[in-house]
Amino acid sequence: MKYALVTGGSRGIGRAVCVKLASMGYNVLINYAGNTVAAEETLSLVREAGTDGELMRFDVSNADETREAIEAWQNAHRDSDEYIEVLVNNAGIRKDNILGLMPHEDWISVLSVTLNGFYNVTQPLLMSMQYHKFGRIINMASVSGIMGMQGQTNYSAAKGGLIAATKALAKEVARKNITCNAIAPGFIKTDMVEGLDEAALKKTIPANRFGTPEEIAECVAFLCTPQAGYITGNVISINGGLYT
Repeated sequence: MKYALVTGGSRGIGRAVCVKLASMGYNVLINYAGNTVAAEETLSLVREAGTDGELMRFDVSNADETREAIEAWQNAHRDSDEYIEVLVNNAGIRKDNILGLMPHEDWISVLSVTLNGFYNVTQPLLMSMQYHKFGRIINMASVSGIMGMQGQTNYSAAKGGLIAATKALAKEVARKNITCNAIAPGFIKTDMVEGLDEAALKKTIPANRFGTPEEIAECVAFLCTPQAGYITGNVISINGGLYT
């Protein structure tokens, strides 16, 4: 039995990734922080795709809560030697503002979900990946973490830090046949872009459209395969030519 954990898996890119991994034969662990209805909808879609899954409710920015949930799953599967071989660190939040007007809590919360979340979820899964000599870690970054975005200093800092962490971890685990890559989406039609002026922003994108969650999921799927075993420490931009 193959298992994949997707953080922030209840909606948007996370949901598309869950469904795609299910179609590849993975049992999908769907992490979510609070929207149980959306998470259950994703679980139904995972089952329609041909496998099974389970919901894992925890806040990735809360170290104790995260470790407790992951260790409970690991202990329940210890006798079968099953482990989580694919991890997609997708959880993230936006709280946009210019830095001069940004509340301290908005700086802290955005960095905490992305960067502390990366550590809190990834660290307890590494030992089993190394023991089994196979693992795939995909971190959901952003074009904002590469080029910087006005009004997103906190988000750019979080995603830029995630990119740096991706490159460093890739070097630490490559000998164990574990890859670690980042995907940097541009504007994707999800809840995360609600409130943005899509018509105006499309004019800045050479492809003249926003991307879809399914396009991101296809890239995640390839990075999970054995055929992608020589790709590690990379940042793959999916942004319609917005930034190259």
